Amino acid sequence: MTTVGILGGGQLARMMALAGAPLGLRFLVMDTSAEACAGQFVPMVVGDWRDEAALAEFASRVDVATFDFENVPAESAEWLAARIPVFPAPRALAVAQDRLAEKTLFNELGIGTPAFAAVDTRADLDAAVARIGLPAILKTRRLGYDGKGQFRLKTHAEVDAAWSALGAQAPKVGLILESFVPFEREVSVVAVRGRDGAFRAWPLTENWHRDGILSASMAPAAGADALAPQALSQARRVAEALGYVGVFALELFVREGELLANEMAPRVHNSGHWTIEGAETSQFENHLRAVLGLPLGDTSAVGASVMLNWVGTMPDAGPVLSSAAGHWHDYGKSAREGRKVGHATLRAGDRPALAAALGPVVASLGRREEFAPVLARLAEAG
Repeated sequence: MTTVGILGGGQLARMMALAGAPLGLRFLVMDTSAEACAGQFVPMVVGDWRDEAALAEFASRVDVATFDFENVPAESAEWLAARIPVFPAPRALAVAQDRLAEKTLFNELGIGTPAFAAVDTRADLDAAVARIGLPAILKTRRLGYDGKGQFRLKTHAEVDAAWSALGAQAPKVGLILESFVPFEREVSVVAVRGRDGAFRAWPLTENWHRDGILSASMAPAAGADALAPQALSQARRVAEALGYVGVFALELFVREGELLANEMAPRVHNSGHWTIEGAETSQFENHLRAVLGLPLGDTSAVGASVMLNWVGTMPDAGPVLSSAAGHWHDYGKSAREGRKVGHATLRAGDRPALAAALGPVVASLGRREEFAPVLARLAEAG
């Protein structure tokens, strides 16, 4: 029986293991915390990412390794790759960990991005603001996710505050200034590439965020047919340039019919959670198929889906489970502000039926205002 090792023991590892059970797979998770939620179902090795003894134990017990967490040090991935197969390759991880390297790669591949500039000193920041203009966003190049490590600059008077907030991190993780894009909406393409180079993608997904954290995803996105060729072409170029194996997400801004790449996630992705119930093959199963060299599954959507993210605390499951369209996912995490603790997916045969199911659910949860933009989009799409 094949054992798959997963670096990172969060909800993505947990859902990956659940998807792998019907394939007859075993799993081993490595995480820095003994409280990682995947450990409720999967054996764990607990240790620092740079602890070679822990890495060696992990490597000795698995046949292939993958990730649920993109901030595993690339050097640790390289150490493992010298001993066991690791997918995606450490190079893909290293590029995705550095916003400057990532956006440079996008531009080299002919993929548009917001204007950007490296910032290592206060003088660099002043020069970048002068060149790119405002509004703009100062970000850490590394270790930022879910809106962390960012400062939005609207006026020149805020440059000092931005440097005070993030400047101390410049020597350690580097900074990047990116122009603010007045986008119309945010979408993502979740795709998978196999060991043999086979490439497939799920329907384009529209995403909504609150406080920098994904709030909801709808798939297929409204107007997906017009945008999908461009999005899939961009995702394929990235995957082939990196020799990528596994599932990844490319997050995109839509502006006047043009797609601008925001960032890449080298792993299964929050905006692809709807695929568990809403696609012929989920992102989790296809990721496992890819890293094991198995044929990829069909990525077609089954009807229309909306995924609602639960952040901080879990709401009452009753309204979702009372709906014929509802599917509930509790990650087994303790409540904490800003923490992703679960999600729900509603799936129906078409968008009107999905809107009819979603409205009563979010109203019963007392969250109709929060998800009003999703309901509005469903009404527009018809």
